[in-house]
Amino acid sequence: MTTATDTLSSTFAALADPTRRAILDRLAQGEATVNELAKPFPISVQAVSKHLKVLEAAGLITRGRTAQLRPSRLEGEPLKEATEWLVEYRRFWSGSFARLDARLRKRE
Repeated sequence: MTTATDTLSSTFAALADPTRRAILDRLAQGEATVNELAKPFPISVQAVSKHLKVLEAAGLITRGRTAQLRPSRLEGEPLKEATEWLVEYRRFWSGSFARLDARLRKRE
């Protein structure tokens, strides 16, 4: 297994959870602490911290240290790699849908 595949696996595994996707959406607006990230969720700060560890392990965020705070920030490179990988499949599906559309039009 190549490193790119490992990165993609980690990225998609991290993105599979809706809470982690929501955290990334929030971090796209700017860095935030665990407490700030936990506010909109009906889960504990500890649960959000676990989600952050998954995101960090996947390379999707980095966590800094400012005095007592550990603000998290979004890292775009793994998302860019995932998008580039998906673009190839989009081309495949677009072509498949175009062929299906042509067949359906012939039946009309």
